[in-house]
Amino acid sequence: MIKFKKGDTVKITSGKDKGRGGKIESIFPEESKVLIPGINMYKKHVKGSGEQKGGIYDLPRPISFSKIALVCPKCKKNTRVGFKFVDDQKVRICKKCKKEINTK
Repeated sequence: MIKFKKGDTVKITSGKDKGRGGKIESIFPEESKVLIPGINMYKKHVKGSGEQKGGIYDLPRPISFSKIALVCPKCKKNTRVGFKFVDDQKVRICKKCKKEINTK
């Protein structure tokens, strides 16, 4: 089970965007990366062809799991994610406040 899910609020812990936060837009589990809008932005030079207009575009790049920390929805602190079984179902828990983390 992955510790992060789509829609989770996270904070960046290292790199050029350290201290900024946002919501996870998509996850790439095979690469251990997430895409957060407005974070880890890079410029891409695009040549115009046909209907597409050329120029320099800002694009968000995926960022590694190791550079983000989940913000607990209950205690509003950066936290690590733990797991426990509730009624034969594995759920995520906040390591600081020990409450269940739900994202829907």
